[in-house]
Amino acid sequence: MTGFLPRTLRLDPSDTVIFDRAAEPGEWAVPGAFEFWEEDPAAMAGKRRQAFRGGFLGLSSFGWSTLVEVAAASALEREVAVSALARHIRTRHGAPDDAAARAAALEEIGFAESLCDGHAAGTVLALSRSLEEGEVRERFRTLHLRDTPHTSFNALPVFGMVTVEGEDEPVERPDLMNLGDRA
Repeated sequence: MTGFLPRTLRLDPSDTVIFDRAAEPGEWAVPGAFEFWEEDPAAMAGKRRQAFRGGFLGLSSFGWSTLVEVAAASALEREVAVSALARHIRTRHGAPDDAAARAAALEEIGFAESLCDGHAAGTVLALSRSLEEGEVRERFRTLHLRDTPHTSFNALPVFGMVTVEGEDEPVERPDLMNLGDRA
């Protein structure tokens, strides 16, 4: 049986600049908010804050990726992802035993699978994570190829954002070219 899971995607080298550890392209991924459970998001700075605000967790390197794509995953590939995540949860986050670590991993993989529901393979997903009224909130967006061709590659983005219905948020435009200078 084949299902769908998020897989890390790298369109340019920016992830290697904005994250302490960038995920390699093609890793299975989960949103990974649990990586910040023991931290105060309001006190985060620099690359850690970037990972909190917009990173998916790759399940091979346990590095971060800004974008993922919906990809077909075999039952074996899913099991390898669950096992890797369970080991990580047990060793890094101190799950009390293997069964508890596996249960947490299955829950996180299940959530990642749900993000792929209704999307075709190759659909690109992005996330925005924030702290609102003391709670962590995650918003997911899909990015689609533009319908019209570019006339100036310096002026137009390759992808267009699709606004989630009912969401009125300010548009954030980080200056990726200068992020490396601040690290």
